Amino acid sequence: MSKLSVGIVGLPNVGKSTLFNALLKAQQAYAANFPFATIEPNIGVVPVPDARLEVLSSLYNSAPIVPANVEFVDIAGLVAGAHKGEGLGNKFLSHIRSVDAIAHVVRNFPDEEVVRAGSFSPELDLEVIQTELVLADLESMGKQAEKLKKNKDRNLQSIFEKLMTALNEGKPASSVEASDLEAPFMRDFHLLTQKPYLVVVNVSESDLSNASKIESEFAQKININPSSVVAICAKAEEQLAGFSSEEASEYLSTLGVSDAGLTRLIQKAYSTLGLISFLTAGEKEVRAWTIEKGTVASEAAGEIHADFVKKFIKADVCSFDTFVECGGWKVAREKGLVRQEGRDYTVAEGDVIEFKIGA
Repeated sequence: MSKLSVGIVGLPNVGKSTLFNALLKAQQAYAANFPFATIEPNIGVVPVPDARLEVLSSLYNSAPIVPANVEFVDIAGLVAGAHKGEGLGNKFLSHIRSVDAIAHVVRNFPDEEVVRAGSFSPELDLEVIQTELVLADLESMGKQAEKLKKNKDRNLQSIFEKLMTALNEGKPASSVEASDLEAPFMRDFHLLTQKPYLVVVNVSESDLSNASKIESEFAQKININPSSVVAICAKAEEQLAGFSSEEASEYLSTLGVSDAGLTRLIQKAYSTLGLISFLTAGEKEVRAWTIEKGTVASEAAGEIHADFVKKFIKADVCSFDTFVECGGWKVAREKGLVRQEGRDYTVAEGDVIEFKIGA
C-alpha cells in the first residue's frame, strides 16, 4: 500500500487536463529532489504533504526525507456511451479498473471562452460519469451470469442478485450491503462502482475563499460525505506549480486561502480510502509509509520489506509528539517512553516505529 493510485476522470473541458498539468509540474519538482519518482506521459507521482517529516529530519542532522507518494493517472476523457466503446471508452474503462480510487472532476467555473462540450452543471457532469460506470458494471456482470449459474453457493448467488438489482436501478455497487459471507464474492467482481471516489469541483479563483462552503453544499446536493468533495481551481493550481514556496504563499494569500488545492486533494484521498501514515526516523533517512487503518505491526513492517512479516520480532513505538519532545530515540528510550509492541499491535496515525527483525 506504499503508493496510492487515483484515476482522474471527467467530461471534456471540465479542467481535467489543466489539473493534470499542474500535477506534472509538481512531479517534475518532486523528481528533482527525489529521483526514484518515475515519470510517464499519463502518470503524475507527487509527494503527500507531511510537515512532520521536516521536523524529524531536523533531529537527525537534516537526514534525507522520503515522503509517501500518490500517483495520479490521467484517464482518457469520457463521453456518453463509453461503456459501449464510444470515444476512448475501452481505454477509459481499462485504466479505471487499475486505480485505487476515482477523482471525478466536474466543472463549476464560468468561462465563455471554454466550450462546455456536454458539461451543463457539476451535478449533471457527475451523473453522466456515474451512469457510464454503472452501465459498464452491468455489462461486466452480464458476461459473468452464465458462469455464475453453475456455482450453487448461496452467498455468491445472493450478492449477485443484490448487485444486479442495484445496478439495474442505476445505483452503484458501493450502495449494496454485503454480509460477512457475501463480501469476499463481492470483491471478486472488481466492479468500477465499488471503488471509493472523490468529487473535484473545479471552481474559479474568486470562489476559492468559499471552498469549504462549496464542498458542504455540493455534498448535500449529491448526498455524500463532505470529506469526499474538494473544491479547487485547476487554473490556479497550474500556476502554483511553477512558483517558489514564497511566491506560492503570497499567491494563496491573495486568493484568501492557506493551502494549495492539490494538498487538500491528496489529504482527502487519504481520508476517503481510510489510509494513515506511520513514520521511521534515523540518520540514514526519515520516511512516511502508507497503510490502511487497522493494519497491525507485522503487516506494517512488510511495507518496508516483504521478509519482515515472517521475521518480525517486535516494534519499538513512540508517538510523534513524544518523539520530538525527546529529540529522538535515545532520550525517549532513557525516559521509558518507547513502547514495545507485538505483531498484532494496531498501528496508529503518526506512530514513529523501529522494527526489530530476526535473521
